Amino acid sequence: MIGERQAAILGLIIESYIKTGEPIGSKTLANLLPYRISSATIRNEMAYLSALGFLEQIHTSGGRIPSKASYRYYVDNLMIPNPFGDSEKQNISEALSVNASDPERLLKNAVLLLASATNCAAFYNTVKDDFDCIQGVDIIPAGGSKAMVVMLTVGGKIKSSVCRLNCPVDDEFKSVFYKLTSDYFIGTPVKDVNLVFIQSAAPVLGARLFDMLPVLTSLCVLCRESAEGSLVVEGETNFLSHKELGSGVYRLLSFLAAKEQLKDYLSGFVKYGKEKELFIGDENYHPELKNAASVIAKFNYNNSQTAVLGIIGSTRIDYSSILPRTEYIMNTVKNFLQEGGVKFE
Repeated sequence: MIGERQAAILGLIIESYIKTGEPIGSKTLANLLPYRISSATIRNEMAYLSALGFLEQIHTSGGRIPSKASYRYYVDNLMIPNPFGDSEKQNISEALSVNASDPERLLKNAVLLLASATNCAAFYNTVKDDFDCIQGVDIIPAGGSKAMVVMLTVGGKIKSSVCRLNCPVDDEFKSVFYKLTSDYFIGTPVKDVNLVFIQSAAPVLGARLFDMLPVLTSLCVLCRESAEGSLVVEGETNFLSHKELGSGVYRLLSFLAAKEQLKDYLSGFVKYGKEKELFIGDENYHPELKNAASVIAKFNYNNSQTAVLGIIGSTRIDYSSILPRTEYIMNTVKNFLQEGGVKFE
């Protein structure tokens, strides 16, 4: 579509704007090009690139800035990825490996890494799964009259809660608890565990009902949390350093704050998106992201579980640096999710 000289000019304009956030003029470009070319010729080439929709001019006498279409052309045809060292890769892998067998904590760690490495907002969403069941339940004395209830689902979700009891968590209490959970809870879909379900199990407890009620209530809460998809967003304040967003930063912050909107958006990606995609400007599914760039990946793991991980920034992000790091983090998460898993013995 464009010649070698036009591509060189376009690449310099984009890279300069990414670095400085300021338009660039023909005289500056003439000094940056590796060969001699007049300012008049550069202006002609810039006019041609503008006619193609690759450049925009904010003011009549001002320099050109990249359009959204030019960023896509740059990423697909001109960008040279900025490599990062083995030590940085090792640091990323080690940070993620800490919670490699706990999907939600792994994803939370990934979101924090992405927000820090990209200076963008980062998020993850675990998609609701109506078929996820309780795989195991444990109870751990926590000193005094308290105990921790820990639940693991078939989908790999680990939930815990501390509750206060009116009796000691002795061997007899544990025996009754494990017998009850084995008979009534193990293998039950988490979405089906509610207070009505617990009431159906109450008759077998007899005199121990009121002793057992706090842990059963905690278990009910853990199941309710597991039944709903989790959505975590970090690094929203990074938008404040993207000055080119202008007043649009408030629309982006409002979009991220409206969790249901974001969940619906990500639900559409799960249904129709590829495994991993970069969206620039109007390529984004949601109109609130028309001035943003986003990278989103989806992962399938533990048979029926699905998670989405991504970043959102302005269209002026440093693609050559951000995309390789984002891809490495996402690929590392994918590998851990597909290899991980814990079981209660």
